[in-house]
Amino acid sequence: MGEGIGYRILMTAGGILLMLLVDLYTYQAIRTASHASHRLVKNSTRGIFWLTSILSVFSLIWVVLIDISNEKLRQWLVIVLAILYFSKILLLVFVVIDDIRRGILLANRFMKKRRLKETELTDEDSLISRSEFLSRTAIVAGSVPLTGLSFGILTGAHNYKVRKQVIYLPHLPKAFDGILLGQISDIHTGSLFNKTAIQGGVDLLMQEKPDVIFFTGDLVTIETKEAKDYVPLFEKLKAPMGVFSVTGNHDYGNYREWSTPEAKRRNFEDMLAVHKHLGYDLLMNEHRFLETGGDKLAILGVENWGVGPAHRFPKYGKLNLAYPGTEEAPVKILLSHDPTHWDAQIRPEYGDIDLTLSGHTHGYQLGVNLGSYTWSPAQYRFKQWAGLYQEGNQYLYVNRGFGCVGYPGRIGMPPELTLIQLKRS
Repeated sequence: MGEGIGYRILMTAGGILLMLLVDLYTYQAIRTASHASHRLVKNSTRGIFWLTSILSVFSLIWVVLIDISNEKLRQWLVIVLAILYFSKILLLVFVVIDDIRRGILLANRFMKKRRLKETELTDEDSLISRSEFLSRTAIVAGSVPLTGLSFGILTGAHNYKVRKQVIYLPHLPKAFDGILLGQISDIHTGSLFNKTAIQGGVDLLMQEKPDVIFFTGDLVTIETKEAKDYVPLFEKLKAPMGVFSVTGNHDYGNYREWSTPEAKRRNFEDMLAVHKHLGYDLLMNEHRFLETGGDKLAILGVENWGVGPAHRFPKYGKLNLAYPGTEEAPVKILLSHDPTHWDAQIRPEYGDIDLTLSGHTHGYQLGVNLGSYTWSPAQYRFKQWAGLYQEGNQYLYVNRGFGCVGYPGRIGMPPELTLIQLKRS
């Protein structure tokens, strides 16, 4: 225990030193840019800068050394500090450029003096002032991520959008022609903070009156207890044919250390209980049938199965258990959290699974959507990262997610609620 405290003290001291060095350097731009301002503006600007710096130091001390058990507070303070100092470091780049400029000017003047055989620099030579233009440019550059990332938290995180898609299936039974499938994915209750807005998101999907709802995993981010306060909101997701769910990679408690294996096992048992409390039919490598008018569809659901390091993206999903018994179903819909499953196993081995519903990518919570043009850094990690994909007669839909991971906001990649209508081709 003592070593743990010593380590935290050492890391805190290092963090404070780094923060103060960044602040001292970036302050040069603040001081230069505000030099010609009214005295009140100048003093206020500089005062706010150092007040923010002091609060940042105390925040770091609080979450690392004092209130170490408050996970939610720690998460938010770390995010705020990360955004603030990312912006300051970007500002720092321009200060360094200005210092390089000043160094070059000073060296040129020194060389000129040498050529003129003057051995000493005058006060005028040694006092090359900072560029007010570069200082103001630095402040603008630092303000862009600060403003953008803050806006993404305050408004982007809850800017829920319903995305509608029609999929034509040749073998769809007549009784299911026009069926509406609702999909929600990656709720990540640990990232949520505005219950009124969240209720609005749930209402958006319910207003579409889907016949059946699918939740494709990641109810939480770290541990099951995150979901406790949000059960009353998400248990309102109801549909005539039921609500079916699967687990995602974050639902197993793999992203934290547990005191004992038993504690981790209890956490997952609690996860199963939460799905039951929500009224969701959790499919753990199994299947169900939707039946109406004498026709039926097969709904298959598997645990998380992803391409990547096993400790981060476990392959718990077992299609060889979920599939048997569905062979004669004219249409099969699979719920599998991670879209990498589609190319790696589903398409090569199960060519009669008509539609796979996934999530996981979040569209990296960052992107550009201009008409038919979409871009996100997610596309450099995932072949299928958002929206509808087709290979032959098989379809994959990747939901952009409801909640967030890490950064609790979204920029150009709003949280999604999906409505898919199936029609006979």
